[in-house]
Amino acid sequence: MQVIRIHHPLDRRLIANKPVVLAMGFFDGVHRGHQRVIAAAKKVADRRKLPLAVLTYNHSPAVVYRRIPGGAKYLTTVTQKASQMSRLGASVMYVVDFTSQYGAQSPQQFVDNYLVAFHPQVVVAGEDHTFGRGAAATMAHLPALARGRFEVVSVPTLANGSTKVGTRRIRQQIMAGELDLANEGLGRPYQTAGLVVHGFARGRQIGFPTINIDSPRSTVIPALGVYVTRVKVGHHWYGGMANIGHNETFGEGAPRTLEINLFHFHRQVYGEEVVVEWYSRLRDGVKFSSVDDLIAQMNLDRVATEDYLSARLRKKRLIVAE
Repeated sequence: MQVIRIHHPLDRRLIANKPVVLAMGFFDGVHRGHQRVIAAAKKVADRRKLPLAVLTYNHSPAVVYRRIPGGAKYLTTVTQKASQMSRLGASVMYVVDFTSQYGAQSPQQFVDNYLVAFHPQVVVAGEDHTFGRGAAATMAHLPALARGRFEVVSVPTLANGSTKVGTRRIRQQIMAGELDLANEGLGRPYQTAGLVVHGFARGRQIGFPTINIDSPRSTVIPALGVYVTRVKVGHHWYGGMANIGHNETFGEGAPRTLEINLFHFHRQVYGEEVVVEWYSRLRDGVKFSSVDDLIAQMNLDRVATEDYLSARLRKKRLIVAE
């Protein structure tokens, strides 16, 4: 899939002169609700024998319009978003730099300057999608703004029971450590990426060597605690138990760290970019009365992690066999 970056004002030479079906949205997380929008757009594209294009943004519009304490936090990077869009069948993803000048366009200007320029036969988005400020910047008004130049498909919001499946809720669930609920909304395990850096080597000293991962500040990180994870190093995945905490057993005042004890892994990988796949929270972080108590608990955590991953692998094999 092709990824094309766009900065306002639009350089139309970047856009292929051929008709498409265009799905638009910020799509942070590419959760089940977003997947529903992309699937609807892909269905229309296949029926019309057209490529599927996606219009999205490099960061949240909220960054431009208001100060966000601590900075904006995202469920997916542009690279992760592109990977998911490719998996869902998109041929091209346009990533617009959301600037104040871009955001200053009226809804009609956005349609005239941008949407029409992508040569869409059909524009698809979630029914609650907005594309600017003001009452006219909604999917309900888009057919009138289109003026017959393209069709509009508005996809109903996906709900889990009475609750909308949405990025904000999934973000809150992850930050609360509720990975099982978050992954249900995402439709897959949550993933983060980061750089392996040097730590204090305390894990190695007690028989549980860990890799320490430095994640971008803009990444949503789960709450303090111990988690079932898998980590992709190079081209291979390894099971492991992750601890997000302050190493309270070894003293007070330490910074928060993300450390993962990988199973059946004995290499040094400082400086490697790795991907962490998050499954379930085993327990809260605890300050143990002794190192021996910590080791005993970590042995239990390892058994629980291996059992979880083994059961998940068996379930996956059964689904594939069916």
